[in-house]
Amino acid sequence: MALLTPLIAFLYHLPQVYKWLLKPYYVASLFMSIAFLVVRKAPGICDNLTTQREDGNSCDFDWREVEILMFLSAIVMMKNRRAITVEQHVGNIILFSKVANVILFFRLDIRMGLLYLTLCIVFLMTCKPPLYMGPEYIKYFSDKTIDDELDRDPRVTWIVEFFANWSPECQSFASVYADLSLKYNCAGLKFGKVDIGRYGEVSKKYKVSASPLSKQLPSLVLFQGGKEVMRRPQVDKKGRAVSWSFTEENIIREFNLNELYQKSKKLNKSKGDKLMQSQFPPVPEEDEPEQPGAHEEEGVAESKKDK
Repeated sequence: MALLTPLIAFLYHLPQVYKWLLKPYYVASLFMSIAFLVVRKAPGICDNLTTQREDGNSCDFDWREVEILMFLSAIVMMKNRRAITVEQHVGNIILFSKVANVILFFRLDIRMGLLYLTLCIVFLMTCKPPLYMGPEYIKYFSDKTIDDELDRDPRVTWIVEFFANWSPECQSFASVYADLSLKYNCAGLKFGKVDIGRYGEVSKKYKVSASPLSKQLPSLVLFQGGKEVMRRPQVDKKGRAVSWSFTEENIIREFNLNELYQKSKKLNKSKGDKLMQSQFPPVPEEDEPEQPGAHEEEGVAESKKDK
């Protein structure tokens, strides 16, 4: 069952995986991930390589290379246990495959190792993973707008993501956060984002560290009445984030999104009623018209009394 669950999940997301892998960034990363395999198995190239195999077959893996690949597989499986999206699964496989390629190439030939390492550095500096560009109901803050927006209406609850564009975890979480905004955004519950990699003052004020060692990115903070109510992940006394999985289910449960959404819909309804009243003010009641001849009848009655 432990093997069937990830297999079923992979098959379910297979069309989405193909869509991602066709992007130039992932195509280039895939070729770099299998570079050693191609060199070791390609006829005409592998014949000139050195090997430690007893049979002298230089076109097959030796025992040390098999150990390195098995160790790589174990690390990828451990890292993917905490992965929450398909992008994270694919990203972990590509990352550790490149690390294994560097080790294998240096072990094979130091010149090939230096060449491959140089290619990896150039690729890292020039190519960035594609950002999420799908639909969302998210407001992006700057250092000048975040305070005003949070304090504008005390009845509005804000969930704000503190992120950095260079963080792989933030990039993987983007689609999950966008889906939550599409499901729960309304007049009384809004979603925002602020790039603390760009706005350092925001990072200091709201005490969210942008350091990769702190593991605080991404951070989700719930604001009510302009004040922080809770955040995930929590931070210990040493300034390191307590391990927490940013799955959609965890966020809905920890932030009580279903309850917040129900309360926020009431605010949305009251705003709608006020808007209708402002557009269509109530018509004032008119006095009933007097019956014709009423004054004449009263005058006749008074004359009879006088007689």
